Amino acid sequence: MAHVTVKGGEVVVRLGLREGLAARRRQIRVPVSALREVHVERSWWRVLRGRAGSGTWSPGRCSGVRNRPDGKDFIAVKAQSTVLCLELAEGAPFRRVAVSVPDAARAERAVREVMPQDPGPEHGTGPGPRDASPRPALRHEGGTADDHGRQPGVPSRTGSDAGRPPLDAERVERANADRVRRDHVVPGTPGARS
Repeated sequence: MAHVTVKGGEVVVRLGLREGLAARRRQIRVPVSALREVHVERSWWRVLRGRAGSGTWSPGRCSGVRNRPDGKDFIAVKAQSTVLCLELAEGAPFRRVAVSVPDAARAERAVREVMPQDPGPEHGTGPGPRDASPRPALRHEGGTADDHGRQPGVPSRTGSDAGRPPLDAERVERANADRVRRDHVVPGTPGARS
């Protein structure tokens, strides 16, 4: 697992031997001035975004660089672990650094202590600090939200009816005009033909 420390004006992420070999590097150094947000993600697979680039991408253990249209992410995560996510400003080598760490909450506190309070416009237009409302707890965390963070009863944005215009009654009537309709009767019930 990785270890995160703060030295001077940098956050230093030291990878374990296995992650380092897979990612072809032993450490990542991030200037504190490039930090935009830091948070802990309890579902390791949620940090995987974009297409797999250089590195090793096996089930349950991912280390390397992922390519996205707006930049690259550095990932060193393994299954069943909590992940520390560092969101970085535009111009930094990566847009996100996400690593599995032994004590993610402690690492988050250490990084938050040195993080700039008001990033200012000169550091890019990346996302600001995450709002105080946490995401809903997923089912495996004891919550009711599905794997996409939706509460029960909330429709999918990408399901079968997503992006489809509402039905036009006249058009439906025309489409059904030539259809042969048959009564569906269960045999053995009153009114059933033999």
